[in-house]
Amino acid sequence: MDQTEQQFLNDLEKKLWTSANKLLPALDASQYKHVALGLVFLKYVSDSFDLRRKELTEQFNNLEHEYYLDPADFKGGASGLEYQAEINLELEQRDYYAEANVFWVPMQSRWEFLQNQNKVVINGVIWINKQGEVLTLAAQEETEKRQCTRISSVGQLIDNALDVIEQDNPKLKGVLNKRYTQLQIDQAKLGELIDLIATIPFVHATLSSKDILGHVYEYFLGQFALAEGKKGGQFYTPKSIVSLIVQMLEPFKGRVYDPAMGSGGFFVQSEHFIREHQGRIGDVSIYGQEYNHTTWQLAAMNMVIRGIDFNFGKEPASSYTNDQHPDLRADFVMANPPFNMKEWDTGVDDNDPRWVYGKPPSGNANFAWLQHMLYHLAPSGSLGLLLANGSMSSNTSGEGVIRKALIENDLVECMVALPGQLFTNTQIPACIWFLTKNKKARTSASGKQLRDRNGEILFIDARNLGYMKDRVLRDFTQDDLNNVTETFHNWQSVGWSEERTPTNADQNVGVPNVTPTYENIPGFCASVNLEGIKKHDYVLTPGRYVGAVAEEDDGEPFADKMARLTAQLKIQFAESDRLEGEIKNNLAGLGYDV
Repeated sequence: MDQTEQQFLNDLEKKLWTSANKLLPALDASQYKHVALGLVFLKYVSDSFDLRRKELTEQFNNLEHEYYLDPADFKGGASGLEYQAEINLELEQRDYYAEANVFWVPMQSRWEFLQNQNKVVINGVIWINKQGEVLTLAAQEETEKRQCTRISSVGQLIDNALDVIEQDNPKLKGVLNKRYTQLQIDQAKLGELIDLIATIPFVHATLSSKDILGHVYEYFLGQFALAEGKKGGQFYTPKSIVSLIVQMLEPFKGRVYDPAMGSGGFFVQSEHFIREHQGRIGDVSIYGQEYNHTTWQLAAMNMVIRGIDFNFGKEPASSYTNDQHPDLRADFVMANPPFNMKEWDTGVDDNDPRWVYGKPPSGNANFAWLQHMLYHLAPSGSLGLLLANGSMSSNTSGEGVIRKALIENDLVECMVALPGQLFTNTQIPACIWFLTKNKKARTSASGKQLRDRNGEILFIDARNLGYMKDRVLRDFTQDDLNNVTETFHNWQSVGWSEERTPTNADQNVGVPNVTPTYENIPGFCASVNLEGIKKHDYVLTPGRYVGAVAEEDDGEPFADKMARLTAQLKIQFAESDRLEGEIKNNLAGLGYDV
Protein backbone atom coordinates (compact mmCIF):
# COMPACT_ATOMS: atom_id res chain seq x y z
CA MET A 1 0.00 0.00 0.00
CA ASP A 2 1.48 3.35 -1.04
CA GLN A 3 1.53 6.53 1.04
CA THR A 4 -1.43 8.12 -0.77
CA GLU A 5 -3.67 5.11 -0.13
CA GLN A 6 -2.61 4.90 3.52
CA GLN A 7 -3.33 8.62 4.01
CA PHE A 8 -6.75 8.13 2.43
CA LEU A 9 -7.54 5.33 4.89
CA ASN A 10 -6.24 7.37 7.85
CA ASP A 11 -8.44 10.32 6.90
CA LEU A 12 -11.42 8.02 6.42
CA GLU A 13 -10.88 6.47 9.86
CA LYS A 14 -10.78 9.86 11.56
CA LYS A 15 -13.84 11.11 9.73
CA LEU A 16 -16.01 8.06 10.42
CA TRP A 17 -15.05 7.54 14.05
CA THR A 18 -15.29 11.21 15.03
CA SER A 19 -18.57 11.73 13.23
CA ALA A 20 -20.15 8.55 14.53
CA ASN A 21 -19.20 9.42 18.10
CA LYS A 22 -20.91 12.77 17.73
CA LEU A 23 -24.02 11.09 16.38
CA LEU A 24 -24.33 8.45 19.07
CA PRO A 25 -22.91 9.94 22.29
CA ALA A 26 -25.39 8.11 24.51
CA LEU A 27 -24.22 4.61 23.58
CA ASP A 28 -21.43 2.76 25.33
CA ALA A 29 -18.92 0.80 23.30
CA SER A 30 -20.63 -2.57 23.82
CA GLN A 31 -23.76 -1.23 22.07
CA TYR A 32 -22.03 1.05 19.65
CA LYS A 33 -19.97 -1.69 18.03
CA HIS A 34 -23.09 -3.53 16.93
CA VAL A 35 -24.76 -0.38 15.66
CA ALA A 36 -21.79 0.73 13.60
CA LEU A 37 -20.50 -2.65 12.43
CA GLY A 38 -23.95 -3.95 11.51
CA LEU A 39 -24.40 -0.97 9.19
CA VAL A 40 -20.86 -1.37 7.80
CA PHE A 41 -21.72 -4.98 6.98
CA LEU A 42 -24.98 -3.98 5.31
CA LYS A 43 -23.19 -1.29 3.30
CA TYR A 44 -20.61 -3.78 2.09
CA VAL A 45 -23.03 -6.46 0.90
CA SER A 46 -25.16 -3.79 -0.76
CA ASP A 47 -22.14 -2.24 -2.50
CA SER A 48 -20.96 -5.67 -3.68
CA PHE A 49 -24.43 -6.35 -5.03
CA ASP A 50 -24.52 -3.00 -6.87
CA LEU A 51 -21.09 -3.61 -8.38
CA ARG A 52 -22.27 -6.98 -9.68
CA ARG A 53 -25.38 -5.32 -11.17
CA LYS A 54 -23.17 -2.80 -12.97
CA GLU A 55 -20.95 -5.63 -14.24
CA LEU A 56 -23.98 -7.59 -15.48
CA THR A 57 -25.42 -4.55 -17.23
CA GLU A 58 -22.15 -4.17 -19.14
CA GLN A 59 -22.19 -7.88 -20.03
CA PHE A 60 -25.78 -7.70 -21.31
CA ASN A 61 -24.63 -4.92 -23.65
CA ASN A 62 -21.35 -6.56 -24.68
CA LEU A 63 -21.64 -8.25 -28.08
CA GLU A 64 -18.68 -10.53 -27.23
CA HIS A 65 -20.10 -11.78 -23.91
CA GLU A 66 -22.21 -14.90 -23.50
CA TYR A 67 -24.81 -12.86 -21.57
CA TYR A 68 -25.31 -10.41 -24.44
CA LEU A 69 -28.92 -9.39 -25.05
CA ASP A 70 -29.46 -8.32 -28.65
CA PRO A 71 -31.60 -5.13 -28.77
CA ALA A 72 -32.79 -6.19 -32.21
CA ASP A 73 -34.83 -8.95 -30.59
CA PHE A 74 -36.97 -6.39 -28.73
CA LYS A 75 -39.55 -3.89 -29.88
CA GLY A 76 -38.07 -0.41 -30.03
CA GLY A 77 -34.46 -1.65 -29.93
CA ALA A 78 -31.94 -0.53 -27.32
CA SER A 79 -33.96 2.54 -26.34
CA GLY A 80 -37.27 0.72 -26.17
CA LEU A 81 -39.15 -0.04 -22.97
CA GLU A 82 -39.27 -3.77 -23.76
CA TYR A 83 -35.47 -4.06 -23.93
CA GLN A 84 -34.97 -2.11 -20.69
CA ALA A 85 -37.62 -4.19 -18.97
CA GLU A 86 -35.83 -7.39 -20.00
CA ILE A 87 -32.51 -6.12 -18.63
CA ASN A 88 -34.18 -5.15 -15.35
CA LEU A 89 -35.75 -8.60 -15.16
CA GLU A 90 -32.39 -10.29 -15.78
CA LEU A 91 -30.72 -8.14 -13.10
CA GLU A 92 -33.06 -9.66 -10.54
CA GLN A 93 -32.03 -13.26 -11.32
CA ARG A 94 -30.22 -14.64 -8.29
CA ASP A 95 -28.05 -17.13 -10.17
CA TYR A 96 -25.99 -14.29 -11.65
CA TYR A 97 -24.94 -13.23 -8.15
CA ALA A 98 -24.41 -16.73 -6.76
CA GLU A 99 -21.96 -17.58 -9.54
CA ALA A 100 -19.84 -14.55 -8.57
CA ASN A 101 -20.02 -15.42 -4.84
CA VAL A 102 -22.03 -12.26 -4.16
CA PHE A 103 -24.79 -12.23 -1.56
CA TRP A 104 -28.28 -11.66 -2.91
CA VAL A 105 -29.60 -8.37 -1.50
CA PRO A 106 -33.40 -7.94 -1.57
CA MET A 107 -34.85 -4.60 -2.60
CA GLN A 108 -35.58 -3.43 0.96
CA SER A 109 -32.02 -4.26 2.10
CA ARG A 110 -30.23 -2.18 -0.52
CA TRP A 111 -28.44 0.89 0.74
CA GLU A 112 -30.20 3.27 -1.63
CA PHE A 113 -33.54 2.04 -0.23
CA LEU A 114 -32.39 2.69 3.37
CA GLN A 115 -31.16 6.18 2.51
CA ASN A 116 -34.36 7.09 0.72
CA GLN A 117 -36.73 5.72 3.34
CA ASN A 118 -34.99 6.54 6.63
CA LYS A 119 -36.07 10.17 6.39
CA VAL A 120 -39.67 9.11 5.70
CA VAL A 121 -40.07 6.80 8.70
CA ILE A 122 -38.66 9.28 11.24
CA ASN A 123 -42.01 11.05 11.35
CA GLY A 124 -44.18 8.66 9.37
CA VAL A 125 -45.02 5.10 8.32
CA ILE A 126 -44.32 3.04 5.19
CA TRP A 127 -45.73 -0.26 4.06
CA ILE A 128 -43.53 -2.77 2.24
CA ASN A 129 -44.96 -5.65 0.20
CA LYS A 130 -43.37 -9.05 -0.39
CA GLN A 131 -41.47 -7.72 -3.39
CA GLY A 132 -39.82 -5.09 -1.23
CA GLU A 133 -41.75 -2.23 -2.80
CA VAL A 134 -43.07 0.72 -0.82
CA LEU A 135 -46.80 1.09 -1.32
CA THR A 136 -48.25 4.37 -2.43
CA LEU A 137 -50.38 6.36 -0.03
CA ALA A 138 -53.45 5.56 -2.11
CA ALA A 139 -52.89 1.86 -1.86
CA GLN A 140 -52.04 1.67 1.82
CA GLU A 141 -55.57 1.61 3.20
CA GLU A 142 -56.63 -1.19 0.88
CA THR A 143 -53.57 -3.30 1.52
CA GLU A 144 -53.10 -2.91 5.29
CA LYS A 145 -54.87 -6.21 5.86
CA ARG A 146 -52.71 -8.04 3.39
CA GLN A 147 -49.27 -9.49 4.18
CA CYS A 148 -47.25 -6.29 4.22
CA THR A 149 -44.58 -5.05 6.62
CA ARG A 150 -45.31 -1.85 8.53
CA ILE A 151 -42.20 0.27 9.20
CA SER A 152 -42.48 3.21 11.58
CA SER A 153 -38.88 3.89 12.74
CA VAL A 154 -35.32 3.93 11.41
CA GLY A 155 -34.37 1.10 13.76
CA GLN A 156 -37.22 -1.02 12.42
CA LEU A 157 -36.17 -0.16 8.86
CA ILE A 158 -32.64 -1.50 9.53
CA ASP A 159 -33.86 -4.59 11.41
CA ASN A 160 -36.17 -5.41 8.52
CA ALA A 161 -33.31 -5.01 6.02
CA LEU A 162 -31.12 -7.39 8.02
CA ASP A 163 -33.96 -9.85 8.54
CA VAL A 164 -34.85 -10.23 4.85
CA ILE A 165 -31.23 -10.49 3.73
CA GLU A 166 -30.74 -13.25 6.30
CA GLN A 167 -33.84 -15.06 5.01
CA ASP A 168 -32.52 -14.89 1.45
CA ASN A 169 -29.01 -16.09 2.37
CA PRO A 170 -28.99 -19.23 4.59
CA LYS A 171 -25.26 -18.77 5.26
CA LEU A 172 -26.17 -15.71 7.34
CA LYS A 173 -28.75 -17.45 9.54
CA GLY A 174 -28.29 -16.35 13.14
CA VAL A 175 -25.32 -14.15 12.22
CA LEU A 176 -26.86 -10.69 12.02
CA ASN A 177 -27.62 -8.69 15.14
CA LYS A 178 -31.14 -7.34 14.55
CA ARG A 179 -31.63 -5.09 17.61
CA TYR A 180 -31.80 -1.59 16.16
CA THR A 181 -35.47 -1.18 17.10
CA GLN A 182 -34.56 -1.70 20.78
CA LEU A 183 -31.95 1.07 20.85
CA GLN A 184 -32.87 3.94 23.14
CA ILE A 185 -31.52 6.65 20.86
CA ASP A 186 -32.84 9.46 18.71
CA GLN A 187 -34.08 7.93 15.46
CA ALA A 188 -32.92 10.99 13.53
CA LYS A 189 -29.35 10.34 14.77
CA LEU A 190 -29.58 6.75 13.54
CA GLY A 191 -30.69 8.05 10.16
CA GLU A 192 -27.73 10.43 10.09
CA LEU A 193 -25.40 7.47 10.77
CA ILE A 194 -26.81 5.76 7.66
CA ASP A 195 -25.99 8.86 5.64
CA LEU A 196 -22.50 9.01 7.17
CA ILE A 197 -21.61 5.41 6.31
CA ALA A 198 -22.98 6.04 2.84
CA THR A 199 -20.06 8.41 2.28
CA ILE A 200 -17.56 5.53 2.28
CA PRO A 201 -16.40 5.54 -1.34
CA PHE A 202 -16.44 2.51 -3.60
CA VAL A 203 -12.79 2.71 -4.59
CA HIS A 204 -9.67 4.80 -4.17
CA ALA A 205 -6.70 4.25 -6.46
CA THR A 206 -6.10 0.49 -6.30
CA LEU A 207 -8.26 -0.05 -3.22
CA SER A 208 -11.56 -1.83 -3.83
CA SER A 209 -14.71 -1.34 -1.77
CA LYS A 210 -13.89 -4.67 -0.10
CA ASP A 211 -10.46 -3.35 0.94
CA ILE A 212 -11.85 -0.07 2.22
CA LEU A 213 -14.83 -1.40 4.12
CA GLY A 214 -12.78 -4.26 5.52
CA HIS A 215 -10.24 -1.74 6.77
CA VAL A 216 -12.97 0.37 8.37
CA TYR A 217 -14.38 -2.75 10.06
CA GLU A 218 -10.97 -3.67 11.48
CA TYR A 219 -10.32 -0.11 12.63
CA PHE A 220 -13.66 0.06 14.43
CA LEU A 221 -12.93 -3.20 16.22
CA GLY A 222 -9.67 -1.75 17.52
CA GLN A 223 -11.39 1.42 18.70
CA PHE A 224 -14.05 -0.59 20.49
CA ALA A 225 -11.35 -2.57 22.27
CA LEU A 226 -9.84 0.70 23.52
CA ALA A 227 -13.23 2.01 24.58
CA GLU A 228 -14.33 -1.15 26.36
CA GLY A 229 -11.10 -1.88 28.21
CA LYS A 230 -10.96 -5.46 29.41
CA LYS A 231 -14.21 -6.38 27.68
CA GLY A 232 -12.68 -5.48 24.34
CA GLY A 233 -10.14 -8.27 24.74
CA GLN A 234 -12.96 -10.72 24.12
CA PHE A 235 -12.87 -9.96 20.46
CA TYR A 236 -9.72 -8.07 19.49
CA THR A 237 -6.04 -8.98 19.24
CA PRO A 238 -3.44 -6.40 18.12
CA LYS A 239 -2.89 -6.69 14.39
CA SER A 240 0.90 -6.87 14.69
CA ILE A 241 0.72 -9.91 17.00
CA VAL A 242 -1.72 -11.64 14.68
CA SER A 243 0.53 -10.83 11.72
CA LEU A 244 3.58 -12.23 13.51
CA ILE A 245 1.94 -15.59 14.22
CA VAL A 246 0.56 -15.83 10.69
CA GLN A 247 3.92 -14.93 9.12
CA MET A 248 5.72 -17.52 11.20
CA LEU A 249 3.26 -20.35 10.53
CA GLU A 250 2.62 -19.51 6.83
CA PRO A 251 -0.87 -21.03 6.44
CA PHE A 252 -0.79 -21.44 2.65
CA LYS A 253 -2.80 -24.62 2.35
CA GLY A 254 -5.03 -26.79 4.54
CA ARG A 255 -7.37 -26.39 7.52
CA VAL A 256 -6.98 -23.32 9.76
CA TYR A 257 -8.57 -23.39 13.22
CA ASP A 258 -9.03 -20.88 16.05
CA PRO A 259 -10.90 -22.20 19.13
CA ALA A 260 -11.16 -18.71 20.70
CA MET A 261 -11.60 -16.74 17.51
CA GLY A 262 -13.06 -13.44 18.77
CA SER A 263 -13.75 -11.31 15.70
CA GLY A 264 -11.73 -13.65 13.43
CA GLY A 265 -8.52 -11.61 13.24
CA PHE A 266 -6.30 -14.63 12.56
CA PHE A 267 -8.47 -15.66 9.61
CA VAL A 268 -8.43 -12.16 8.12
CA GLN A 269 -4.66 -11.92 8.43
CA SER A 270 -4.24 -15.39 6.94
CA GLU A 271 -6.21 -14.25 3.92
CA HIS A 272 -3.99 -11.14 3.63
CA PHE A 273 -0.86 -13.29 3.87
CA ILE A 274 -2.03 -15.74 1.21
CA ARG A 275 -2.97 -13.00 -1.25
CA GLU A 276 0.27 -11.06 -0.66
CA HIS A 277 2.26 -14.20 -1.45
CA GLN A 278 0.26 -15.05 -4.58
CA GLY A 279 -1.41 -18.04 -2.96
CA ARG A 280 -5.03 -19.16 -3.44
CA ILE A 281 -7.52 -18.45 -0.65
CA GLY A 282 -9.51 -21.42 -1.91
CA ASP A 283 -6.69 -23.72 -0.73
CA VAL A 284 -7.53 -22.86 2.91
CA SER A 285 -10.55 -24.02 4.95
CA ILE A 286 -11.53 -21.87 7.94
CA TYR A 287 -12.83 -23.32 11.23
CA GLY A 288 -13.54 -21.33 14.35
CA GLN A 289 -15.37 -21.31 17.66
CA GLU A 290 -16.46 -18.53 20.01
CA TYR A 291 -18.38 -18.57 23.30
CA ASN A 292 -19.78 -15.03 23.25
CA HIS A 293 -22.85 -14.81 21.00
CA THR A 294 -22.43 -11.21 19.85
CA THR A 295 -18.72 -11.70 19.19
CA TRP A 296 -19.54 -14.85 17.21
CA GLN A 297 -21.85 -12.70 15.08
CA LEU A 298 -19.14 -10.06 14.58
CA ALA A 299 -16.69 -12.74 13.42
CA ALA A 300 -19.16 -14.11 10.88
CA MET A 301 -19.85 -10.63 9.52
CA ASN A 302 -16.09 -10.04 9.32
CA MET A 303 -15.71 -13.16 7.18
CA VAL A 304 -18.58 -12.17 4.90
CA ILE A 305 -17.12 -8.70 4.40
CA ARG A 306 -13.83 -10.30 3.39
CA GLY A 307 -15.44 -12.90 1.16
CA ILE A 308 -13.95 -15.74 3.24
CA ASP A 309 -15.83 -19.04 3.43
CA PHE A 310 -16.04 -20.32 7.00
CA ASN A 311 -17.39 -22.91 9.43
CA PHE A 312 -17.99 -21.53 12.92
CA GLY A 313 -20.11 -24.43 14.11
CA LYS A 314 -23.85 -24.56 14.62
CA GLU A 315 -23.84 -22.00 17.43
CA PRO A 316 -21.70 -19.99 19.85
CA ALA A 317 -20.36 -22.37 22.47
CA SER A 318 -17.52 -23.09 24.90
CA SER A 319 -14.61 -24.96 23.34
CA TYR A 320 -14.30 -26.95 26.58
CA THR A 321 -17.85 -28.20 27.05
CA ASN A 322 -19.38 -28.04 23.58
CA ASP A 323 -16.68 -28.56 20.96
CA GLN A 324 -18.19 -27.54 17.62
CA HIS A 325 -15.53 -29.39 15.59
CA PRO A 326 -14.86 -32.63 17.52
CA ASP A 327 -13.37 -34.50 14.56
CA LEU A 328 -11.29 -31.64 13.17
CA ARG A 329 -7.55 -32.15 12.75
CA ALA A 330 -6.23 -28.82 11.57
CA ASP A 331 -3.02 -28.09 9.70
CA PHE A 332 -2.70 -24.70 11.40
CA VAL A 333 -4.08 -23.68 14.78
CA MET A 334 -3.81 -20.07 15.97
CA ALA A 335 -5.40 -18.44 19.00
CA ASN A 336 -5.28 -15.72 21.63
CA PRO A 337 -7.51 -17.15 24.36
CA PRO A 338 -8.38 -15.29 27.59
CA PHE A 339 -5.29 -15.11 29.82
CA ASN A 340 -5.25 -17.14 33.05
CA MET A 341 -8.95 -18.04 32.79
CA LYS A 342 -10.37 -19.41 36.06
CA GLU A 343 -13.14 -21.97 36.70
CA TRP A 344 -13.02 -23.05 33.08
CA ASP A 345 -13.60 -26.74 33.76
CA THR A 346 -17.22 -26.70 34.92
CA GLY A 347 -18.89 -29.55 33.07
CA VAL A 348 -15.58 -30.95 31.75
CA ASP A 349 -14.77 -34.62 32.45
CA ASP A 350 -11.57 -35.20 34.44
CA ASN A 351 -10.78 -38.00 31.99
CA ASP A 352 -11.33 -35.88 28.91
CA PRO A 353 -9.30 -37.39 26.02
CA ARG A 354 -7.74 -33.97 25.33
CA TRP A 355 -5.70 -34.05 28.55
CA VAL A 356 -2.98 -36.29 27.11
CA TYR A 357 -0.18 -34.57 29.00
CA GLY A 358 -1.93 -34.00 32.32
CA LYS A 359 -5.16 -32.53 33.68
CA PRO A 360 -5.00 -28.72 33.71
CA PRO A 361 -5.71 -26.99 37.03
CA SER A 362 -9.17 -25.48 37.63
CA GLY A 363 -7.62 -22.15 38.54
CA ASN A 364 -5.90 -21.54 35.21
CA ALA A 365 -6.95 -22.56 31.68
CA ASN A 366 -3.59 -21.91 29.99
CA PHE A 367 -2.64 -25.56 29.57
CA ALA A 368 -6.24 -26.53 28.86
CA TRP A 369 -6.18 -24.24 25.81
CA LEU A 370 -2.81 -25.59 24.77
CA GLN A 371 -3.85 -29.23 25.00
CA HIS A 372 -7.20 -28.55 23.31
CA MET A 373 -5.30 -27.08 20.37
CA LEU A 374 -2.85 -29.98 20.28
CA TYR A 375 -5.78 -32.41 20.26
CA HIS A 376 -7.12 -30.73 17.13
CA LEU A 377 -3.72 -30.53 15.42
CA ALA A 378 -2.99 -32.73 12.40
CA PRO A 379 0.05 -35.09 12.55
CA SER A 380 2.21 -32.60 10.63
CA GLY A 381 0.36 -29.48 11.75
CA SER A 382 1.72 -26.41 13.52
CA LEU A 383 0.16 -24.12 16.11
CA GLY A 384 0.82 -20.68 17.53
CA LEU A 385 -0.72 -19.71 20.86
CA LEU A 386 -0.58 -16.50 22.90
CA LEU A 387 -0.35 -17.14 26.63
CA ALA A 388 0.63 -15.26 29.77
CA ASN A 389 4.33 -15.40 30.65
CA GLY A 390 3.56 -17.53 33.69
CA SER A 391 2.91 -20.50 31.42
CA MET A 392 6.65 -20.68 30.66
CA SER A 393 7.79 -21.21 34.24
CA SER A 394 4.87 -21.90 36.60
CA ASN A 395 4.89 -25.12 38.60
CA THR A 396 1.59 -24.41 40.35
CA SER A 397 -1.06 -27.16 40.48
CA GLY A 398 0.75 -29.48 38.12
CA GLU A 399 1.45 -26.94 35.37
CA GLY A 400 5.14 -27.74 35.53
CA VAL A 401 4.38 -31.45 35.04
CA ILE A 402 2.35 -30.72 31.88
CA ARG A 403 5.05 -28.41 30.50
CA LYS A 404 7.72 -31.08 31.16
CA ALA A 405 5.62 -33.67 29.31
CA LEU A 406 5.23 -31.35 26.32
CA ILE A 407 8.98 -30.78 26.20
CA GLU A 408 9.95 -34.43 26.63
CA ASN A 409 7.51 -35.40 23.88
CA ASP A 410 9.34 -32.88 21.69
CA LEU A 411 6.24 -30.86 20.81
CA VAL A 412 7.59 -27.38 21.53
CA GLU A 413 9.31 -25.78 18.53
CA CYS A 414 9.77 -22.11 19.40
CA MET A 415 9.15 -19.71 22.30
CA VAL A 416 8.86 -15.96 21.75
CA ALA A 417 8.90 -13.49 24.66
CA LEU A 418 6.94 -10.34 23.84
CA PRO A 419 7.42 -6.77 25.10
CA GLY A 420 4.90 -5.27 27.51
CA GLN A 421 2.12 -2.79 26.67
CA LEU A 422 1.07 -4.53 23.46
CA PHE A 423 -2.53 -5.10 24.48
CA THR A 424 -5.34 -2.64 25.00
CA ASN A 425 -7.05 -4.81 27.59
CA THR A 426 -4.30 -6.19 29.83
CA GLN A 427 -0.83 -5.38 31.09
CA ILE A 428 -0.03 -9.05 31.77
CA PRO A 429 3.29 -9.92 30.03
CA ALA A 430 2.71 -12.40 27.20
CA CYS A 431 4.57 -14.90 25.11
CA ILE A 432 3.90 -17.02 22.04
CA TRP A 433 4.14 -20.82 22.05
CA PHE A 434 4.83 -22.52 18.71
CA LEU A 435 4.29 -26.27 18.72
CA THR A 436 4.32 -29.03 16.12
CA LYS A 437 3.85 -32.79 16.12
CA ASN A 438 6.42 -33.28 13.37
CA LYS A 439 9.94 -31.85 13.58
CA LYS A 440 11.30 -34.23 10.95
CA ALA A 441 12.81 -33.07 7.67
CA ARG A 442 9.95 -32.40 5.27
CA THR A 443 8.47 -29.90 2.84
CA SER A 444 6.28 -27.24 4.42
CA ALA A 445 2.91 -26.09 3.06
CA SER A 446 4.72 -23.06 1.62
CA GLY A 447 7.15 -25.31 -0.27
CA LYS A 448 10.17 -24.76 2.01
CA GLN A 449 12.52 -27.58 2.89
CA LEU A 450 12.56 -28.03 6.67
CA ARG A 451 15.47 -29.72 8.38
CA ASP A 452 15.24 -32.31 11.15
CA ARG A 453 14.70 -30.27 14.35
CA ASN A 454 14.09 -33.18 16.73
CA GLY A 455 15.37 -32.45 20.22
CA GLU A 456 15.75 -28.70 19.62
CA ILE A 457 13.78 -25.60 20.66
CA LEU A 458 14.35 -22.07 19.39
CA PHE A 459 14.12 -19.23 21.92
CA ILE A 460 13.54 -15.64 20.77
CA ASP A 461 13.56 -12.72 23.18
CA ALA A 462 11.62 -9.92 21.44
CA ARG A 463 11.10 -7.81 24.58
CA ASN A 464 13.37 -5.04 23.31
CA LEU A 465 11.70 -4.76 19.92
CA GLY A 466 8.90 -2.39 18.96
CA TYR A 467 8.13 1.28 19.57
CA MET A 468 5.65 3.32 21.63
CA LYS A 469 2.82 4.30 19.26
CA ASP A 470 1.36 6.47 22.02
CA ARG A 471 1.79 6.96 25.76
CA VAL A 472 0.05 3.67 26.55
CA LEU A 473 0.48 1.17 23.73
CA ARG A 474 3.52 -0.43 22.16
CA ASP A 475 3.62 -1.91 18.67
CA PHE A 476 5.93 -3.75 16.29
CA THR A 477 7.27 -2.31 13.07
CA GLN A 478 7.20 -4.46 9.95
CA ASP A 479 10.99 -4.76 10.26
CA ASP A 480 10.52 -6.16 13.78
CA LEU A 481 8.04 -8.74 12.49
CA ASN A 482 10.35 -9.68 9.64
CA ASN A 483 13.32 -10.01 12.01
CA VAL A 484 11.54 -12.52 14.27
CA THR A 485 9.94 -14.38 11.37
CA GLU A 486 13.16 -14.73 9.37
CA THR A 487 15.04 -15.92 12.45
CA PHE A 488 12.47 -18.67 12.96
CA HIS A 489 12.38 -19.73 9.30
CA ASN A 490 16.16 -19.70 8.98
CA TRP A 491 16.43 -21.86 12.08
CA GLN A 492 13.90 -24.30 10.65
CA SER A 493 15.82 -24.63 7.41
CA VAL A 494 19.41 -24.04 8.57
CA GLY A 495 21.84 -25.98 6.36
CA TRP A 496 19.21 -26.49 3.72
CA SER A 497 18.62 -24.71 0.43
CA GLU A 498 15.39 -23.59 -1.19
CA GLU A 499 16.38 -25.41 -4.38
CA ARG A 500 15.30 -29.00 -4.76
CA THR A 501 14.45 -31.51 -7.44
CA PRO A 502 10.95 -33.00 -7.69
CA THR A 503 12.38 -36.29 -6.51
CA ASN A 504 14.05 -35.18 -3.32
CA ALA A 505 11.16 -32.78 -2.61
CA ASP A 506 8.77 -35.74 -2.63
CA GLN A 507 11.09 -37.59 -0.31
CA ASN A 508 11.33 -34.60 2.04
CA VAL A 509 15.09 -34.51 1.56
CA GLY A 510 16.90 -31.21 1.55
CA VAL A 511 20.14 -30.07 -0.06
CA PRO A 512 22.89 -28.91 2.31
CA ASN A 513 23.95 -25.25 2.15
CA VAL A 514 27.56 -24.23 2.26
CA THR A 515 26.83 -21.42 4.72
CA PRO A 516 24.27 -21.77 7.53
CA THR A 517 21.54 -19.14 7.47
CA TYR A 518 20.94 -19.16 11.23
CA GLU A 519 23.17 -18.33 14.16
CA ASN A 520 22.59 -17.67 17.85
CA ILE A 521 22.53 -13.95 18.72
CA PRO A 522 23.24 -13.07 22.37
CA GLY A 523 20.31 -11.27 23.89
CA PHE A 524 17.96 -12.19 21.04
CA CYS A 525 17.87 -15.85 19.98
CA ALA A 526 19.30 -19.24 20.88
CA SER A 527 18.76 -22.82 19.71
CA VAL A 528 18.82 -25.16 22.70
CA ASN A 529 18.66 -28.96 22.93
CA LEU A 530 16.43 -30.80 25.37
CA GLU A 531 19.33 -31.57 27.69
CA GLY A 532 20.03 -27.86 28.08
CA ILE A 533 16.37 -27.20 28.90
CA LYS A 534 16.33 -30.04 31.42
CA LYS A 535 19.19 -28.31 33.26
CA HIS A 536 16.89 -25.32 33.73
CA ASP A 537 14.17 -27.51 35.23
CA TYR A 538 12.05 -27.34 32.04
CA VAL A 539 11.53 -23.59 32.27
CA LEU A 540 10.90 -22.08 28.80
CA THR A 541 11.59 -18.39 29.45
CA PRO A 542 13.74 -17.16 26.51
CA GLY A 543 15.78 -14.83 28.74
CA ARG A 544 17.33 -17.86 30.46
CA TYR A 545 18.80 -19.13 27.21
CA VAL A 546 19.58 -16.19 24.93
CA GLY A 547 21.90 -14.51 27.47
CA ALA A 548 22.80 -10.84 27.51
CA VAL A 549 23.77 -8.61 24.63
CA ALA A 550 27.55 -8.43 24.36
CA GLU A 551 28.78 -4.92 25.16
CA GLU A 552 31.33 -3.32 22.88
CA ASP A 553 34.79 -2.64 24.33
CA ASP A 554 35.21 1.12 24.66
CA GLY A 555 39.01 0.80 24.59
CA GLU A 556 39.57 2.24 28.11
CA PRO A 557 41.86 0.06 30.27
CA PHE A 558 40.06 -1.48 33.25
CA ALA A 559 42.36 0.07 35.88
CA ASP A 560 41.92 3.54 34.39
CA LYS A 561 38.16 3.14 34.16
CA MET A 562 37.88 2.03 37.80
CA ALA A 563 40.02 4.97 38.97
CA ARG A 564 37.85 7.40 37.00
CA LEU A 565 34.56 5.92 38.21
CA THR A 566 35.60 5.77 41.88
CA ALA A 567 36.74 9.41 41.76
CA GLN A 568 33.37 10.34 40.24
CA LEU A 569 31.58 8.36 42.94
CA LYS A 570 33.60 10.16 45.68
CA ILE A 571 32.42 13.52 44.34
CA GLN A 572 28.81 12.32 44.24
CA PHE A 573 29.04 11.03 47.84
CA ALA A 574 30.37 14.43 48.95
CA GLU A 575 27.52 16.22 47.19
CA SER A 576 25.09 13.83 48.85
CA ASP A 577 26.52 14.64 52.30
CA ARG A 578 26.24 18.38 51.57
CA LEU A 579 22.59 18.12 50.52
CA GLU A 580 21.78 15.97 53.56
CA GLY A 581 23.30 18.63 55.84
CA GLU A 582 21.25 21.40 54.24
CA ILE A 583 18.03 19.42 54.66
CA LYS A 584 18.78 18.79 58.36
CA ASN A 585 19.51 22.48 58.94
CA ASN A 586 16.28 23.52 57.22
CA LEU A 587 14.24 21.08 59.30
CA ALA A 588 15.95 22.24 62.51
CA GLY A 589 14.97 25.82 61.63
CA LEU A 590 11.38 24.65 61.54
CA GLY A 591 11.68 23.01 64.94
CA TYR A 592 12.24 19.46 63.74
CA ASP A 593 15.33 17.57 64.80
CA VAL A 594 16.38 14.68 62.58
